[in-house]
Amino acid sequence: MSISSRFSVGIHILTLIELNKDDISSSERLAKSVNTNPAMIRKIMGMLKKAHLISVRPGVAGATLVKGLAEISLLDVYKAVHVVKDNELFSIHDNPNPNCIVGRNIQETIDPIFISAQRALEQVLETTTLDQIVDDVLKNEALKVESEH
Repeated sequence: MSISSRFSVGIHILTLIELNKDDISSSERLAKSVNTNPAMIRKIMGMLKKAHLISVRPGVAGATLVKGLAEISLLDVYKAVHVVKDNELFSIHDNPNPNCIVGRNIQETIDPIFISAQRALEQVLETTTLDQIVDDVLKNEALKVESEH
């Protein structure tokens, strides 16, 4: 099982809103870029709005970023789209056999490791900001355009 695609779609939405800031970033336009349906985009945009990352106005197409690119970390997006709850990235199977040495001890043995791994992931996300994503998208596009010529 992987982390919900809402996370990557949230990053996609925010990046496109920034790169499209001189135009209207409607849910339809965003959905075309993500290659999904506008209803799914609106749901994720609602989460991003609730987290105070974007601003949308009822009845008016489009969205804008509420904060500067350097102020929005990937951890902000991760939390906004409810990828996982604190210390629940990894789940441990329920009801192991208490009559088995491993069954009796596995949960408390691996739980601290799982918590540590989730914290490490979240630290990386916290130090990566949307301005880095936008810069990398633009660099990657420039390389693709250059290789075509």
